[in-house]
Amino acid sequence: MSEDRHAEANTLLGTAGTARTRIGSAASQQASRRWWDADAGQYHETHADFLGVDSPDGEFVWCPEGLHEGDMRFLGEVAGKRVLEIGCGSAPCARWLAGQGAHPVGLDLSMGMLARGRAVMKRGGPQVPLILAGAETLPFADASFDLACSAFGAIPFVADSAQVMREVARVLRPGGRWVFSVNHPMRWIFPDDPGPAGLTAAIPYFDRTPYVEVDSEGEPTYVEHHRTIGDRVREIVAAGLLVVDIVEPDWPEWLDREWGQWSPLRGEIFPGTAIFVTEKPAR
Repeated sequence: MSEDRHAEANTLLGTAGTARTRIGSAASQQASRRWWDADAGQYHETHADFLGVDSPDGEFVWCPEGLHEGDMRFLGEVAGKRVLEIGCGSAPCARWLAGQGAHPVGLDLSMGMLARGRAVMKRGGPQVPLILAGAETLPFADASFDLACSAFGAIPFVADSAQVMREVARVLRPGGRWVFSVNHPMRWIFPDDPGPAGLTAAIPYFDRTPYVEVDSEGEPTYVEHHRTIGDRVREIVAAGLLVVDIVEPDWPEWLDREWGQWSPLRGEIFPGTAIFVTEKPAR
């Protein structure tokens, strides 16, 4: 991860190096909570405009390629539906859904990210319940939501993403849809660089060892987990869900913006995002 894009968090957490090492759910969750609390300010300085964070009505942008739910309708009809957003951050997606007549609930493990969303809602616009919790154990009853979604939230940062799939399947009603976007698994093999250095394959695609940043004591400060396309499909199917579509967005001609490792240079050659559209079978 580029240090200058996250200088504030790296300084606060004392990030001193990187490692490739196994890490369990509890340690991974602790690192992610600390990271997103520390990075919340700089993250929003960089991305708030693109994501519509400070718009009273929010926006629902699925990925750095700019796909908007209002255009794509991956979730289908949302009006009147109870929707869970997992890894909602400052909740622009959940707020946009509320403006479309849905009844969303946002969940995130970072108080810093949720605080930004609450601050925006105090200035007006749709009011959305925000819950502080992790994705591997959802604090909701069985069959309590019609839809669930996650736009680059939670899934790449949890140690047991198969458990997240099972939990989502549990809280969805029959016929409900679960849609989530993540960095495209093939990106794992390239350096985290939007320029020419990011075009050379350097890391084995089949190595699922997490990427971990650590402080001077070896404590994790940032964790990201890798799954292949096949892994994702198997986790979805094992949870009892159906794969409806896997969307790999083209880089749009109009977009000249860099976002971390995403850039027009790389986007012309290989995908940066994978969006999994799934459903829970109707009875």
